[in-house]
Amino acid sequence: MARRTPPKDALGPAGGDASLPVLLRRRPWSVAAVAVCGVGAALAALALPAVLGVTVDRLLAGGPVPWRWLALCALLTAAEVALDAAVVWCGGVNSAVLTSWLRRRAVDRLLSAEPHRAQAFSRGDLTTRLTTTTGDAAGAPVAAAGVASAVLLPVGGLVGIVLTDHWTALALLAGVPALVLLLRVFTRDTAAATRDYQRVQASVATRLAEAVAGAATVRAAGTARREHRRITEPLTELGAHGRRTWRVYGRAVGLSSVLLPLLTALVLAVGGLRLAAGAVTVGELVTIGRYAALVVGIGAVTGALGGLARGRAAGERLRPLFALPVPTHRDAALPPDGPGTLVLRDVGVVRDGRRLLRDVNLTVPGGTCLAVVGRSGSGKSTLAAVAGRLADPDEGTVALDGVPLPDVAPHVLRREVGYAFARPALPGDTVGDAIAFGVDRPPPEAVRAAAGDAAADGFVRLLPHGYRTPVADAPMSGGERQRLGLARAFVRSHRLLVLDDATSALDTATERRVWEALDRMAGHRTRLVVAHRLSTAARADCVAWLEDGGLRAVGRHEELWRDPAYREVFQTPPTAPPSTAASASPPDRADHTAAPPPPAGEPEGPPPAKDREGAR
Repeated sequence: MARRTPPKDALGPAGGDASLPVLLRRRPWSVAAVAVCGVGAALAALALPAVLGVTVDRLLAGGPVPWRWLALCALLTAAEVALDAAVVWCGGVNSAVLTSWLRRRAVDRLLSAEPHRAQAFSRGDLTTRLTTTTGDAAGAPVAAAGVASAVLLPVGGLVGIVLTDHWTALALLAGVPALVLLLRVFTRDTAAATRDYQRVQASVATRLAEAVAGAATVRAAGTARREHRRITEPLTELGAHGRRTWRVYGRAVGLSSVLLPLLTALVLAVGGLRLAAGAVTVGELVTIGRYAALVVGIGAVTGALGGLARGRAAGERLRPLFALPVPTHRDAALPPDGPGTLVLRDVGVVRDGRRLLRDVNLTVPGGTCLAVVGRSGSGKSTLAAVAGRLADPDEGTVALDGVPLPDVAPHVLRREVGYAFARPALPGDTVGDAIAFGVDRPPPEAVRAAAGDAAADGFVRLLPHGYRTPVADAPMSGGERQRLGLARAFVRSHRLLVLDDATSALDTATERRVWEALDRMAGHRTRLVVAHRLSTAARADCVAWLEDGGLRAVGRHEELWRDPAYREVFQTPPTAPPSTAASASPPDRADHTAAPPPPAGEPEGPPPAKDREGAR
């Protein structure tokens, strides 16, 4: 029985975010080491004032030099410095490892999700989330571990003063509520300012990425100054949030710079009176002064709370990314000798409340070529996506050789189904790597053969290093990039080949060569071609005509050509509205089966030359 297997290394529902509990569970021992070292350093800092006070009293007593007490002071000082250094080292390593882990998991979730869901994030927004935001989120565990030691210092200092002299402790307690209120306001305002700053930062990055991607369009339109204003417009708001962040820090520092010296002066004044009255010794006064400095020194506390607030805000920004649903798979295999028959049953797709496909019933016999035509927005690319499980339908099922696509193991599906797109991405170091990119690497001779079928071998061999030429050093036109994308699809798709407008940038002669290669696949590879050109639809074995997300008709091109509404699909803009009868008829919801090629000797009946030219 096929068993369900989630994508490798994917985050499960319980770990599908960047919250503090998830990060703490990821590296508990490292965070514990930070906490232990931090607490150890705090304890050393708390013990030092008491030991220092005893040492001062023994020195003032005029007896022998208290070498043991002096050595203990030096030992505590060295321990505090060493443990603080360990905190910095362990915390830095922990944050770096967690940052790398978050980025890998975020990219894994992004690439494992259906492409249309990932496209909900703009490039600039993704860049900031995967760089700055992941770093801030990864620092939260160390900040949380640092809070314990940071709070221990003032609390321990207060306890130390109470144990030394309760009157000076009462004087210090008078200012503690003001300190607590200051920390609470600082934490709240820091989190709000950080969230707003990260949001506007993502907006600036998004606009910049859009302008860089469309640099040629911007220059051709002469709108460089306008784009400059559009990109820099949010900088005013970004600066405002940045100044707001610094005002929060400045307000905290300003208030503490007034409150803390007053408290210190009050404690020392009371301690001095107690010294004059003989209630405390000089050493005990030194101890009280050091403990008072620990109590009022809230810089460590504000730093830890600020880092924790930034980490929590970053975790909230990463939550939508980790919440992307990942399709589940089973590990079923396809029939070894399957012809590549594709069956869609009652398929429906809804996105953002809009129905892109509805009640699609279609059977594509193995080894045939089906052209999918229709006006813009009719659902052609959506149909192509669900045909090879780049997206799952919201309704109905899609099966290849009788096996539902969700049951097919991912590596099997990606080896048996190939895709080529209008604007293909070319990952890989070299041109050869870009063609071979996939779940397994085909041999070099297969790469060259696929490039030959895609009419790409000729221009690739003219590159400085042929197939070993770095992609960055190979300037290519849109048509040449399409040919490499076609070659990548040809080299691997054994049962089903899906071309989503993948020949739109090719000239007529090159497209003819590509179609000759596609024709040679007849009988042993099923081809689904999203077509905008009349010539593409005419060469296919059968045509699926989409309208408003439903199948208007399925048949051979020369049969559909008799319908004026079908002819208008290829007219840009349409010269006449569709006939009333044709436009009023609802989409055919019957089970459509693409017709196989006509027998040898049967005329294929392409449209007359006059009509063909008119449709162009």
